[in-house]
Amino acid sequence: MPTPRLLVVVGSTRPGRAGLAVGRWFRDVAEARGDFEVELADLAEVALPLLDEARQAVERRYAHEHTRRWSEVVARADAVVFVTPEYNHSYNAATKNAIDYLYHEWRHKPFAVVSYGGQSRGLRASVALRAVLTSLAMAPAGDVAVSLNESPVEDGVFEPTGVVVAAATRALDQLSALAPLYRALRD
Repeated sequence: MPTPRLLVVVGSTRPGRAGLAVGRWFRDVAEARGDFEVELADLAEVALPLLDEARQAVERRYAHEHTRRWSEVVARADAVVFVTPEYNHSYNAATKNAIDYLYHEWRHKPFAVVSYGGQSRGLRASVALRAVLTSLAMAPAGDVAVSLNESPVEDGVFEPTGVVVAAATRALDQLSALAPLYRALRD
């Protein structure tokens, strides 16, 4: 069986965002394990406009090249990690927009959420995102909650606490265990 592919989606597109540093850290942790091929998708670079497909995603009849490219990225993933900030007690609009572009490409894949914020650690964003993802028949594999008060991003670098590292390890363990099972389900 081929090595599972893990897609790490950096959701924030905001200037000065912490998400890219957190996402790169998570990607590096996942790559160091050696049990995944890891791809990072930065939604600021993916640059999807506000959903502009005339047809519903369930039809998989995409009119735009940006949608076809995004579809290919998500389709080749066996597991997905969403790195999301908490904005106004939920996850951000760019993440929701990227999810809504597709339907089948998300189905039957395990996911983890790496949320970040201040005192709340982004947990409300994680809860809101989990509801959407499970409705797409995705399987939760863990959460990593980051307090930027405890571990601020400095000079573009994120240095996690031991608790965050342990949570990332548990989530990756679960993703590694679930990815082959869900690949078989998709096949």
